[in-house]
Amino acid sequence: MTTITSLDQLHALYQPAPVPASTVKVAHGVTPEYRRLIEASPFVALATIGPEGMDCSPRGDKPGFVRIHDHKTLMMPDRRGNNRIDSLRNILRDPRCAFLFLIPGSGTTLRVNGRAHLSIDPDLLQSFAIEDKAPRSVIVMEIDELYFQCARAIIRSELWNPERHVDPSTLPSPGQILASMTQNQVGGESYDQAWPERAKQTMW
Repeated sequence: MTTITSLDQLHALYQPAPVPASTVKVAHGVTPEYRRLIEASPFVALATIGPEGMDCSPRGDKPGFVRIHDHKTLMMPDRRGNNRIDSLRNILRDPRCAFLFLIPGSGTTLRVNGRAHLSIDPDLLQSFAIEDKAPRSVIVMEIDELYFQCARAIIRSELWNPERHVDPSTLPSPGQILASMTQNQVGGESYDQAWPERAKQTMW
């Protein structure tokens, strides 16, 4: 296998150099245009890093769930999940993180790189409450840079094309995966049957 082993090789391979549109789009705080993208997004991929390696976690909520505190600060509530806290544990040990915002129907995505900390300020937590249920913590990111990504990946994948949606019945279910990995000690059909109601009761 032939591999790239130097930056010079990499730069020589990826020519021509980026055009101005690829570089001038970088901002170091939220612009009016980038604000509109953030406020329209109901889904973010959160990337963090820690001693064990990288982690990327899906985060979703109502559009605009990532709050713009000021032009240099974003706030994202940590809603209920599986309590693995991989991302949160990473942030405590290494503040570097990234958000990737997706907007259903739009090819434009938004990348935000920065450094984060976890807040448990009672008033802040309560300000994010839904159905009287506040998150247990809020991820507060200080922005280093943000910029939009061109639509090629969305176009190639046809991500928003309903004709390309996969029939869930053709995929292994969570219950089936758990049962396979635990010799049927965890998961199974009962897990899958109970999941919709369990999710409904524990969404926030």
